[in-house]
Amino acid sequence: MPTFSLLPEPEAIMLLEKNQLPYPENGYAKSSDEAIEFANKIGYPVVLKIVSNDVIHKSDIGGVKTNLQTPGDVHRAFIDIYTNLLEHIPNAKFDGILVCKQAETGIELIVGGIQDVMFGPCLMVGLGGIFAEVLRDVSFRIIPFKKIDAIEMLQELKGYSILLGVRGGEKADIDALAEFLVKISTFLFENPWIMEVDFNPVRIKGNKITILDARIFY
Repeated sequence: MPTFSLLPEPEAIMLLEKNQLPYPENGYAKSSDEAIEFANKIGYPVVLKIVSNDVIHKSDIGGVKTNLQTPGDVHRAFIDIYTNLLEHIPNAKFDGILVCKQAETGIELIVGGIQDVMFGPCLMVGLGGIFAEVLRDVSFRIIPFKKIDAIEMLQELKGYSILLGVRGGEKADIDALAEFLVKISTFLFENPWIMEVDFNPVRIKGNKITILDARIFY
């Protein structure tokens, strides 16, 4: 199996922004003072996320702190994240902290892509967040594809009714979500140096879609 390198998330975010792919307003801090400065600029509440290529799943080591409301919260969260890294992976390199505007609540999806040796570039979408690996409710397409293909992908999901607002739940804008998937497919097709992407979660609230965590391998 080939071994890919992980693009540091600050660089991944720059790549997303260059391609008009939505990510929360953010700043990259190397100290708690810098993190507070960015949080004050962005506006509360904010989320802090560890930046370290030695950490693949940030939440597993306590590398994410959410709903931070004050400068004191940010300072304590910065120290906690650094301490958690030392406890779980003592030899890991600590590159800093991402300070992100906290996104609105909504429906969470996972969107992934890979350069498959047999089929070429493929895109996957499924129900996301912390349940992605448990539910395994996903759909695949070879890319690039059109909007009608993206809609069919979504309709193939067992949890499609969740997107439609089942039992009074909030309804996602299927049209906007399909356009977002087409944009991701184009992004991967036009950047063949990218071997794999994992966007989990992608949160949708109405027609507003935001990538909340971006892992890009090359």
